[in-house]
Amino acid sequence: MNVGLYIHKNTPFPLFEINLREASRQQLLVISQELGLGLNLQEMETVQQYFRGKRRNPTDVELQTIGQTWSEHCFHKTFKGIIKFKGKEIDSLFKTYIMKATKEIDPRWCFSVFEDNAGIIRFDKDYGIAVKVETHNHPSAIEPFGGAATGVGGVIRDILGVWADPIACTDVLGFGPLSYPYEKLPQGVKHPRYIYMGVVAGIGHYGNNMGIPT
Repeated sequence: MNVGLYIHKNTPFPLFEINLREASRQQLLVISQELGLGLNLQEMETVQQYFRGKRRNPTDVELQTIGQTWSEHCFHKTFKGIIKFKGKEIDSLFKTYIMKATKEIDPRWCFSVFEDNAGIIRFDKDYGIAVKVETHNHPSAIEPFGGAATGVGGVIRDILGVWADPIACTDVLGFGPLSYPYEKLPQGVKHPRYIYMGVVAGIGHYGNNMGIPT
């Protein structure tokens, strides 16, 4: 840990002031790596400019909070970002395909779409069904069992968030080739078979222990 970047605060618990305002571009990347923030240089410079405007340095707790908020899992950078594919530029996969298709169809049986914790569709004249889809690709790739389990937890939470009762969890899963050669895996990437086994176990463990068929 770079001592010059971290100032220990006199508190009853471990707390550090991070000398972000004076950090160089290289030091910004060091801070991101050492604190496990997962933020690139552009993102770190944005945070730096914010705290320069506040005329103070952040604490490590504040930076961890920002790192979590801007993570792939919480902020969906892939869905929201600009994707270049076969000479075409796609501004937000989510808005261009998922949201756009739903709005173009404009089904009358959809009561609430992209507005609350979960979507609500018509069942009959008296009842609706709350439906929630959760993407946990990124956390499941890092820790398959826990990543998939908390995905189910998020679905159940958001169904409850629209005052509905969860009755079942269904799962659509996709993995790389389970027989993929280990020696061809990129550095830091877990094998598809390992991810597959952990994800399936995590989903069943969480949902079924909640008493919800999964």
